[in-house]
Formats: sequence, C-alpha cells, structure tokens
Amino acid sequence: MAAGPLERIEMWVDAETKQLAERTAAASGCASLAEFMVRLIRVNAPQILQVQAAIELTPAQFDQFIQVCEAPSAPYSRLKAAAKRLEQEGF
Repeated sequence: MAAGPLERIEMWVDAETKQLAERTAAASGCASLAEFMVRLIRVNAPQILQVQAAIELTPAQFDQFIQVCEAPSAPYSRLKAAAKRLEQEGF
C-alpha cells in the first residue's frame, strides 16, 4: 500500500451486493471488506487505465497514419487565422 495519509471512500450498495462482496472477500483470504476492495482497485485499475491510454491500430490504419504524418502539410488558413487572432488577443 502507498505510504502517506489515508483517505476515506464511502459507498452505498444494496444488501445482496454487500453480501456478495463479503463472501468473496472471505474466500479470497482478505481480513476485511476494505482490504478486498483495495486489492481489487490495485489489481484492476492499472489494467483499465492501460486500456484507456493505448491506441491500437490495424496495420492498414498505421500505414495510413504514417502517410498523413509524412505528407507535406497543407496550409490551413482558418486554423492559422484563428491562431493569429488568439495571438493578437494575448493568448
């Protein structure tokens, strides 16, 4: 567990969900429901965040992406005009 001050998390669940969590915590060898919940978060959160952070492309999509990146940039007059206005306004 990470060092530092502890913070509280509160949640309300129906009786059936609580009983399921308590039974599962006991079956997992956890001393408490809190230990079980922390274990679930620590094990599952990194995987969930990795899925959200990763971009997976097919080979064809990757090839198309590279083509776009390597193509000479076309002038984007509206974008350049907007950037110029922002610069004039001090952003």
